[in-house]
Formats: sequence, C-alpha cells, structure tokens
Amino acid sequence: MADDVLAFDPAGLDTWTEPSAFEVTAERIAEYAAATNDPIEAHRAGRVASPVFAIVPVFRSLAEPVLAVVPPPLIGKVVHGEQDFVFHRPIRPGETLMSSARMTGWSGRDNGTAVCVRLRTTTEAGDPVNDQYVTSFVRGFNAGGPVGTLAPGHRLDESVRADEPVAVVRQHVDDDQTFRYGPAAGDPMPIHLDEEFARRVGLPGIIAHGMCTMAFTSWALLTELADGDVSRLRRLAVRFARPVLPGQDLTTTIWRSRARGTETFAFETTVGDTVVLKDGLAELAG
Repeated sequence: MADDVLAFDPAGLDTWTEPSAFEVTAERIAEYAAATNDPIEAHRAGRVASPVFAIVPVFRSLAEPVLAVVPPPLIGKVVHGEQDFVFHRPIRPGETLMSSARMTGWSGRDNGTAVCVRLRTTTEAGDPVNDQYVTSFVRGFNAGGPVGTLAPGHRLDESVRADEPVAVVRQHVDDDQTFRYGPAAGDPMPIHLDEEFARRVGLPGIIAHGMCTMAFTSWALLTELADGDVSRLRRLAVRFARPVLPGQDLTTTIWRSRARGTETFAFETTVGDTVVLKDGLAELAG
C-alpha cells in the first residue's frame, strides 16, 4: 500500500521536458573513452562516440521528470536500477544533439518502487539518434501501482548458462577511475568521489559509477563481437545488481541468445563470485 503521507503524482507522467541542447566535440568523446579505459581507436581519437557516451547529452534532462512525480523527501532514496539504450546511429563530433525526457510509470513493492524515465535524443533537425529507458528504484517506499508503463524487458534466459560462452572478457577498474569518469561524464555525485560521504550513507567507500561499469562491458562486447564497430550496436541493456569498487576486476561472460536471434547476445558481469551487472542484452546489426 502507498504511504499515507507521501504519494507519487500521476499528473507528472508522460510530459516531455523542454529539449536540452548538447554540442558534441571530439575532445569530449575522447575524454569519455579514456575515462572508461576504452581501447577502440576511433573512440579514443574522438572520431565517433562509444555507445554509453549517449548518457552524457541527456544527463541534465534526467532529474526534471523524476521531480515531477516523486516527492522531494524521497529523492535521496533514488538509485539507478537499470539502463536500456536503443541506438539508431552513433554520435559523432561537430553535431548538436537535442534531448527530452518523460516519466512513463512506476510500480511499487514492499522494498521500494521502480520508476521509468524515457529519453529521446535527436539531431537539431529532429532525426532520431537514440532512445533510452532509465529505470530507477526508490528504496524503502511503496508507491503502489503499477501505474503507466515501465521499460521493455531484457531478463537473461537462464538456459544459456548451459551453452559455451561466446567470449569471457576480464577487465580492471583503476584506483582513480571514478575521478576520471566523473568529469568526463558530467556526473559529480559524491558517492563516487568522496570517501567519507560514501561511508556515511552506508557504502563501503567510493563506488564506481554504474554507467562506467556498463561502458566497460560495451567495449568488451564491441571488441569481441563487432570488430570494434559501434555502428553495429542496436540495443544495450543491463540491470545494476551490486556496486563495483575501484581496484576491482570485472569478468563479463557473453552467450549467444537462444530466443532473440543469432545477432543477439546475453551477458553478465561479475566481481569474483558476485554479480554486479545482470540481465545484460546486446543486439547487433548483421
């Protein structure tokens, strides 16, 4: 049952924010690639953006639709739960992108409420570049519902674990990763930069940005499955299961999807035996 005092506001649903402009530069693309240890030369040179760079132009648009629905006293309980990108084409330097966002719905449970924000990014002329579904979780608050719609599903088919993986990729998160990623992404959240603050809110210390971990998996997928060609990636989705700490090692296991077609892959990322990214889905053009 929803809380008797605090309540989500359904009037804030399905209203697009005013478009926000973002000028893409080769320098910003290259900075993001370096901050995510991306080895793909076209990304590092700033000729084309890595896939998860798509979060950078929309970052300023994320908060407004959430604030239109979620009561301000609950904003501190909001954590990023899932990310789902649908790519129409890569982002390139020299263009101005326009981004808008709207909250599409929520669904409450006893341990918290999932809320979904849809974002769209276009050129100035209105041509589609990418769509995103950002699912956040309001911890410890049941807003009732479901109300509206949530993001499309991308749950991992557990039967793929019986198959031989297409690839297993091992990566290292550097000790200074968060201090490089924060400025490159425009994400100044103190849980990624301030050890004392992170411990004060119950974390073991500074944690890596979830989108940085997702960016690691994106270049793992591209190098193993697409010869580093970002233009082949059509969809990339994950659920954030556990935080990653600087200095830890990631292992991403990739399987060919049984149900979705030969150019669709399921993946999961672990630190040791702990799953940190789950329900991973990547769809590639042939």
